[in-house]
Amino acid sequence: MADKDSQDKPDFASGIPSDDLPEGAMLEGTLGEDKVLLLRRDGQVRAIGARCTHLGAPLAKGIVADGEVRCPWHHARFSLETGEAVGAPAFDPLPCYRAEERDGRITVTGRRKAAVRPATRNPGKVVIIGGGAGGHACAEWLARAGHGTAVTLVSDDPDPPYDRTFCSKQYLSGKAKRETTRLAPEGFYGGDGPRLLRDRVVSLDLDAQEIATAGGERLPYDALVIATGAAPQRPDVPGFERPNVHTLRSLADADALIAATETARSVAVVGASFIGLEVAAAMVAREKVVTVVAPDAVPLARVLGEAVGRFVQGLHEDKGVTFRLGREATGFDGTALTLDDGSRIEADLVVLGTGVSPRTDLAEAAGLTLAQKDEGGGIAVDATLAASASGIYAIGDVASYPDPRSDRRLRVEHWVHAQRQGQHVARALLAGATLGEAAPFAETPFFWSGHYGTSLRYVGHAGSAEETQVEGDVSKGDFAVTYREDGRDAALATCKRDTRSLEVEDAWDREGRAAG
Repeated sequence: MADKDSQDKPDFASGIPSDDLPEGAMLEGTLGEDKVLLLRRDGQVRAIGARCTHLGAPLAKGIVADGEVRCPWHHARFSLETGEAVGAPAFDPLPCYRAEERDGRITVTGRRKAAVRPATRNPGKVVIIGGGAGGHACAEWLARAGHGTAVTLVSDDPDPPYDRTFCSKQYLSGKAKRETTRLAPEGFYGGDGPRLLRDRVVSLDLDAQEIATAGGERLPYDALVIATGAAPQRPDVPGFERPNVHTLRSLADADALIAATETARSVAVVGASFIGLEVAAAMVAREKVVTVVAPDAVPLARVLGEAVGRFVQGLHEDKGVTFRLGREATGFDGTALTLDDGSRIEADLVVLGTGVSPRTDLAEAAGLTLAQKDEGGGIAVDATLAASASGIYAIGDVASYPDPRSDRRLRVEHWVHAQRQGQHVARALLAGATLGEAAPFAETPFFWSGHYGTSLRYVGHAGSAEETQVEGDVSKGDFAVTYREDGRDAALATCKRDTRSLEVEDAWDREGRAAG
């Protein structure tokens, strides 16, 4: 039986009047049990799957740009021609359908085969260090092109690649099961796919072009992709070494935190970062008493500005979260957190949301060039994401790259951005581009953050939130805030304005490509 949502949609098997699909329009309907999206662009009618293969967003609420449809929720991109997921965070393709227009009527007659991906160059032996966002996205793209067996992904995480965003959101709050966090189906790593080596890389030999692992393996490479990510910072505070003080980076960390909530009544979150506040929301969902401690006067004000920061704070306070702002933790005795004003907060467990540091130890020991601390640290790469030694790329949280729009070096800690950097490197390897001569990486940074059903989208990158232009009403959760630097628009934060976010991202992507 069709669901209620489908009953409200047109039946494309029966057809619709051509006038119902004017130039530039998108319309969701059904074909049997399938949800189908009809589009008309340049007079041509196309039909593809209507829901994003990442988390099911309705693509009819997205935009079309450069022959691609962009998802309104998490900005995945799909080819209109082939249905292929050409931009993370989606990996699975959309189905494609046959659409016919005759005698003033459009009908969808069934599925069609997507175009065959053109042959690509064999990239040789590719070793990827790190199984996070960027590492998996690079391996997946290479496998998608038929070169999975050329890839070895080495990861010191005990779990196969998973969606780290679930660790502070759906999985931690109890809204998703552990198995739903996996980024690839069972068996992807193995057989004709990439090899997943659960081990720790201990050294890089740049002259021999091979890596060595703690388990004793030596792996030669034609291309090495460093995607080692970042590690949580643990402030040097008495008591923070206790077992009921947690950081949250990995799925195992989330497991440990979930287990700790079984007996905990009160939770103190140290740090009003995005991760810290998402943890607070997850703990509220688990019916805990939550207190957030941070030195900031307003949560997230440095990134989002005071108005948006106060809006987010209000979302949490409405759910019962207590904030102790302008305060720092000075100790934890296992049952209570002591603050710098001498006050105490009862806490059965403490979660640290106090930032991360890029994992550059391997690169530094090998002599790769690192970025300056005032640039955010990390491994310095060029515009193509190539590091300072032949055959090596760095991507994700560990990579410091030149941003074409700002002409500044950035190190961006965003999940989707890391995935897109991994895909960029894979495309360069498949094209056979000489290291350093591939197309520049010019995609606009993007992240989202969820708080009790309210989602924020952020595109671009601004070093501060001092100069802002506000559209809408921030207090009502319907806004677009532009952050300006050096006389230009640098970033945009939105709530309930998904189309605006997509359009600005597309414009800045174009600007970045032109500048590169």
